[in-house]
Amino acid sequence: VHLDYLEAGANVIISASYQATIQGFEAKGLSIEEAETLIKRSVEIACEAREIYRQRCAKGYWDFLDSPKIDRHPVLVAASVGSYGAYLADGSEYSGNYGASVTLETLKEFHRRRLQILANSGADLIAFETIPNKLEAQAYVELLMEENIDIPAWFSFSSTDGTNVVSGDPITECAKIADSCSQVVAVGINCTPPRLIHGLILSIRKVTNKPVIIYPNSGETYNGETKQWEKTSGETEEDFVSYVGKWRDAGACLFGGCCRTTPNTIRAISRALFDKSS
Repeated sequence: VHLDYLEAGANVIISASYQATIQGFEAKGLSIEEAETLIKRSVEIACEAREIYRQRCAKGYWDFLDSPKIDRHPVLVAASVGSYGAYLADGSEYSGNYGASVTLETLKEFHRRRLQILANSGADLIAFETIPNKLEAQAYVELLMEENIDIPAWFSFSSTDGTNVVSGDPITECAKIADSCSQVVAVGINCTPPRLIHGLILSIRKVTNKPVIIYPNSGETYNGETKQWEKTSGETEEDFVSYVGKWRDAGACLFGGCCRTTPNTIRAISRALFDKSS
């Protein structure tokens, strides 16, 4: 899968560790040591894919004649960190409502060991994804500082209304938290319908000068109860890509796709960006 995305023009691939947690693996009967090994392995697999890709490029394996002539290097590997709600697997990653018993310290201790593992796994950066509320963003900031994480990170939030993150916290307040941390090198939005992205970019740019990263979903809605994606105003790949120029004009500079997008989406984004700049 990583190779499919690299062939499609991706410059950043994300490890399959979003929902991989020590606590989750333990609940399935694995030991802590086995859990830690699997989390690290998710990054190693992405790094191996990058190396295979580089070797194939060096040997002229891919036929680039029909591909945009973009610089495909460097390829970065981002280690994915999903929210506490992703571990719960009850849909709360899409609401940010964890209940009064979940405190800042609860979240820090939940994420601490996984972050340590991922930071020392060979990844180039940490991707804190689908952040649903201010509290978890603050937990990440404090962990980055407390653990002296020495690789950069990005924070990406999710929204359903184009103004706030899914918990109802204003996107501007969340982006300010990310902006306050020197280890955070980009701030943005993921797993959010394409139609909402433009306004969110403008809001984020009001409170930070850091690069804005956006990788929306297809526009469909995830039902946490049925655990299915449901058609709402889902975008076709062509419609999705038609937004890219507008997003870049609004100030975004890192682009991709989240749930229900495919390597074809990334290929089309690459072409759109290349064609616009040629």
